[in-house]
Amino acid sequence: MKTTNLFLSVTLLVATLCSFSNSSRAQSYKETVAENPNADRDIKVVTDYIQAIVSGNQDKARSLALPNYKNYGPSLTDSTTLNQDMEIWQQNYKTQQNRRVTAVANTFRVKEGPFTGDWVSVWGDYSFTQNGKKITFPYHIQAQVREGKLVRSRIYYDRLSVAQQQGYQLTPVGSAGKKGE
Repeated sequence: MKTTNLFLSVTLLVATLCSFSNSSRAQSYKETVAENPNADRDIKVVTDYIQAIVSGNQDKARSLALPNYKNYGPSLTDSTTLNQDMEIWQQNYKTQQNRRVTAVANTFRVKEGPFTGDWVSVWGDYSFTQNGKKITFPYHIQAQVREGKLVRSRIYYDRLSVAQQQGYQLTPVGSAGKKGE
């Protein structure tokens, strides 16, 4: 049974890869992206937005985003509107002290496809103190900017690392209450 499942899995993977490679030609870097002509402005918009959120200046943050701005992540199914983001940060301000962010940014223009537009990539570390514990974790944000405003973004960070730094433990399903393991 295991051999049959393995064979079927490998066959399906090979067929998928073959159909993908036959259906599209890999584009070169220069065919896909170009220099962002608004590089300095767009980087400033995104980094100012991040600084405004972290420092608690929600009015400034709102002024840097379109009203229909949408944020995605860190999980695949997570998404929030601008208003929902502001509500989440209102809660963070109540429990997090000494909020700090470090970042480095770059930018590029996607020429075609579903991600066409100007993008800013920011990565760095976010830290704060909560209940006397210093929490630090790396993050990465990809943000689309149009006409000097944030359109959408996706954030990536490790939620488990944050939870563990806060003192939470991950317990596998079915192992709760077992002793001696």
